[in-house]
Order: sequence, then C-alpha cells, then structure tokens
Amino acid sequence: MSNSRKKRPNQPISIGGIEVQPGTRKIIDLEITRLYTHTPTTMPVQVLCGRQAGPVLFVSAAIHGDELNGVEIIRRLLKVPALKRLKGTLIAVPIVNLLGFIQTSRYLPDRRDLNRCFPGTSKGSLAARIADLFMTEIVSRSTHGIDLHTGAIHRANLPQIRANLDDPQTLEMAKAFGTPVIVNAAIRDGSLRSAAASREVPILLYEAGEALRLDELSIRGGVEGIVRVMRLLGMLPNRRGKAARDPVVARSSRWVRAPQSGILRTFAQLGARVHRDQTVLGVVADPFGEQEQEIRAPFSGIVIGRLNLPLVNEGDAIFHIARFNRTDVAAERVEDYNEFLEADDFPYADEASEPD
Repeated sequence: MSNSRKKRPNQPISIGGIEVQPGTRKIIDLEITRLYTHTPTTMPVQVLCGRQAGPVLFVSAAIHGDELNGVEIIRRLLKVPALKRLKGTLIAVPIVNLLGFIQTSRYLPDRRDLNRCFPGTSKGSLAARIADLFMTEIVSRSTHGIDLHTGAIHRANLPQIRANLDDPQTLEMAKAFGTPVIVNAAIRDGSLRSAAASREVPILLYEAGEALRLDELSIRGGVEGIVRVMRLLGMLPNRRGKAARDPVVARSSRWVRAPQSGILRTFAQLGARVHRDQTVLGVVADPFGEQEQEIRAPFSGIVIGRLNLPLVNEGDAIFHIARFNRTDVAAERVEDYNEFLEADDFPYADEASEPD
C-alpha cells in the first residue's frame, strides 16, 4: 500500500445531513431513537476532514455497551498532534451502543447483541435500526474501518487483531497495527465485519482488555495501532524511528474449559507461553480443598484470553490459547510489545490521568 499521494484537495463529507468542509472538524449527533419519556438519544460522531484528499477511515467503539477501552482510545486518538496534518477523513464513533453504554450492559434494551444485527434494516428491531443507521451514515462513506473491542465481562484479552487475513489489504493493515498476535478470525453472520466486507470495506477488529474496565496498556496499544494504520494508508506523515517487528499469526485457537465446578486459582498470565501437558494453567478446588484438579495446557501456545472470575462451573471457558508455528517467537513478540507500551516516553500516554 503506497504512502505517496498527489496533493489533491479533499472533498466535503456529509453525515446525518450535516456537511463537514475540508480543514475542519465537527461533532455530529445522529439520532437513534427516543426513550418512552420522549427524550432523544443520539450516536455521537466526530468528523475530521483533512485539507488534502485521502482515505476515509472510521474508528468505532462500544458496539457492546460494556466495552470501555475503545472509548478512551478514541478520546486520546483525537488529541494526537499529527492529526493537524491529516490527509483524507477520520470518522470517530466512540459510543455506538449508547443505550447499552448508559446501562453498562453489553446488550441493547431489547436484549439483542448489536454485533449480530448488521447490516440491519430501518424497519426492524431497535438493534436492526441502529445497525442500519451505522451502515448508512458511517460505513457507506468509508474506505477502511477499525472496530475496538474488549473481552466479555470477567474475561480479559491480550491485545490482538482479529481480521480476515485472506484479504491482502486487510492483512497489510493488520500487520501495520503492530499487536504481537494477529488471528485469522472467521467472519460471523450479522457482525459489523461481515457487513463491511460485503461492501468491500477492509476492517480490523482490535481486542484488548476486559469489559467494564480501563486497561492502560491496552489503551496505549490501541492508539499506537490506529496511528500506525493511518500512516500506512498515507493519512498521517511517516514517523522516523525503529519499525515495529512483524506480528505472528495464530494458526488456530481454543478455549480450555473447567473440568469441574469450584474455586479457580489461575497461574498462567496473559501472554504466557505454555507447553502441552507440562504447564499447569490453574487449579479448581471445592471450598474445603478436598477435591482439587489441575488444569494443564492441552497443547503448546500463548495465552491470549483468560477468565478473571475465580468462581467457575464445570465447562466454563477459562483460558484461551492460540497455536503458533514458533511459540518462542510469539512469546518474544509479546515481551517486546509490553516493554514498548510501558516505556516512560511512550507518545500516547495520558499524562493528565496519572497521579502526581
């Protein structure tokens, strides 16, 4: 993907009937619906229209209303100084599922998962109408997309990109994002990825952290990754410095489940390298400790997801392990990535949130 583009003036972009001119930024409130109190609810969108032509990238978060990391990632992204030199257009949607966000719920009030309702319809359920609005006003105007997620409630994910790696353009974006691990994830019917793919809009799904929690390293990794993709697309100027090492692609992944009900003590951390039949991932015991059962890694790999709740029922998913051709290389990438994000001079740290 070439970074070189002729200096052509950008075109205005219209969202929700509001036109944003080149060289300006504007917040647009897309009305979703009205509550039964007649109070309007909206989907907030910030549009940055660069002076020069380029791609139109949407970045979205909180499609699941309890996934908060992405909201903070977009807040910091919008403060990146390099955006003053933006080519093309950035469409930032920090809270897609406003109603779920207000209730700190993954779902909408009709108990539907919004990310299973795309592309939606203007005459369907509440979820279908929100999906249709997002597709009509955001995706249809975009050339590329990045959707930000976390693990489910009580489950944390190692920073990772999930995407259709069989598409060359998507693969290039996934590598540029810079997470240590990328997963060739099947597209699920009804998902935003599926609907965007049907319109030939390449999209990345960034998974990191846990629902209802802010995780600093996951947030830093998200901002850094989006900026890297924007540089790849030619939307931002290239940054001098050491290039990121290529991520490793997982061959497959699988959840390890609780062999019995009880209280879980976990030993393997996110990013840990585990070995088949050797690594003890954790132990499940009854409250008296009379019945304890070790959980050993069923195959070698890297832990990319983990349950944080210590109370489990038999069959609960506990550890998500990804397989790699070289687990040693994957573990090395994770270590390098964490060291980079933890650096004191990391460019996208939020100094205002740090204690004196």
